[in-house]
Amino acid sequence: MKKTNIAIICIMLLSFAISIYLYPMMPDNMASHWGASGQVNGYMPKFWALFLMPMISVVILALLWAIPKLDPLKKNVEKFRSYFDLFILLLMIFMFYIHLLTISWNIGIRFDMIQLLAPAFCVLFYYAGVMMENSRMNWFIGIRTPWTLSSENVWNKTNRLGGKLFKIAGILSLIALLPFSHGYTIFFIIVPVLIFSLYIVAYSYLEYKKENKGGKKR
Repeated sequence: MKKTNIAIICIMLLSFAISIYLYPMMPDNMASHWGASGQVNGYMPKFWALFLMPMISVVILALLWAIPKLDPLKKNVEKFRSYFDLFILLLMIFMFYIHLLTISWNIGIRFDMIQLLAPAFCVLFYYAGVMMENSRMNWFIGIRTPWTLSSENVWNKTNRLGGKLFKIAGILSLIALLPFSHGYTIFFIIVPVLIFSLYIVAYSYLEYKKENKGGKKR
């Protein structure tokens, strides 16, 4: 078994073990959702607050592990499989980190939830960019539009650009750590990703049109 898969399984088991151990100590209703300002605005019964994130992680993990087997272009996925496997590991660590922050808050440790998430988003976005830059045409991973899936050249150009932009978005998310961003933290994390995503979709369309200008495919 791959080392990354072993690490992922250990994270999953640890997540459930922590939830089981702390269950008797937690209040009946736990803070489970924070608004853009970093303040609690939602609660859950402790069972769901402790076990929902681990269960969601298991479902996502199963889907991600199935992708290379389901993709008609699985041979292309294998060409960047090491990048994809590491992305899965980072995503599971990200979700485990959120789980630990939620538990920490509910045992009395106070902090700005959104600010503590900023470095985690930075790592996740940045590495997603690395994976995009190294991806090959497939049906599940990377920037998939009708135009990237119709041309390998457009796929390569779009995902190389998308990778660079996502790495920039990751770095920009660190602005959320600065004092002046308080109350607007989430916008420095989400807005760049939304803007870049829209631009990348438009870019893929324009590149495809350019490639097929005059109705002749290069």
